[in-house]
Amino acid sequence: MLLEGTPVRLSGQDSARGTFSQRHAVFHDYEGGGAYTPLQHVTPGQARFEVYNSPLSEFGVLGFEFGYSVADPLALVLWEAQYGDFVNGAQVIIDQFITSAESKWGQPSGLTLLLPHGQEGGGPEHSSARLERYLQQCAENNLQVCSPTTPAQHFHLLRRQMHRNFRKPLIVMTPKSLLRHPMAVSSTADLIKGRFRKVLYERDPLPAKDIARVVFCSGKLFYELYQERNKRKLGHIALLRLEQLYPFPDDPQDVDDNIQAILKRYPNVKDVVWAQEEPKNMGAWSYVEPRFRDVLPPKLSVRYIGRKDAASPAAGSHRVHHDEQERIIESTLS
Repeated sequence: MLLEGTPVRLSGQDSARGTFSQRHAVFHDYEGGGAYTPLQHVTPGQARFEVYNSPLSEFGVLGFEFGYSVADPLALVLWEAQYGDFVNGAQVIIDQFITSAESKWGQPSGLTLLLPHGQEGGGPEHSSARLERYLQQCAENNLQVCSPTTPAQHFHLLRRQMHRNFRKPLIVMTPKSLLRHPMAVSSTADLIKGRFRKVLYERDPLPAKDIARVVFCSGKLFYELYQERNKRKLGHIALLRLEQLYPFPDDPQDVDDNIQAILKRYPNVKDVVWAQEEPKNMGAWSYVEPRFRDVLPPKLSVRYIGRKDAASPAAGSHRVHHDEQERIIESTLS
């Protein structure tokens, strides 16, 4: 993107090295104390690259980055939370500006939020970026809410953000465990070619006419379901990932990425499931259920599998978390 002329600005909590050591944007000389940022020196004439470690003051920092994205709409401006939950401290900025500035004042913004999100046993304060809050505020094409599950999807999503001729805030759910997951990989060809896909599906185990159950999910849960389905040799189950939750992929003119067209591939499906890790009153269920109702054939309805309603986004016990996760996988595949 820098070579294409797009300036990139990244700020966040430990963003220079990556909160989970997935990024090495700045090298430090432990003898002289100097710092070197390789992406600032890729080639002469490149666009600028800036990375800043921001303090744990989400309200102030996110407000500043929103203003920066408005002042420089030709730059990719990203803010990264150490954990997605930490964005709670900036909820006023999200509600008053990021989700509604264009509707209230005609003020577009291309600000991108990278929010680690996923039930990984980290407890109530390290599991949820509050996906449901963003989806509740989605209307009038005000946001993009996505959960990419491959490196190529992540890259094409960020690049799409700048190659469009308009600006919309982008909310990215980024599961921490996928940083090192052996299946969450992309080939060089995937990165060089293609585009961001709103819905992903892998090669089905059986011919499409033999698929009896279609499971929709989002985020890292796909990999857990995929591995267990293949282990049990359950060829009658198809797994589909919603990589873009809003705008919902139901536009019939989008022939490759609309749910109606995808479901037509499975003429004999009898069961449609939405599986999620989050509690039932959180996550995407309340958002996707009425939208599935609008696009599914009359004979089909979507049923929920996931955690029950809860006051907290995650269990405080790792053992309880593990048992809950196992129940979700078992219920989805049984």
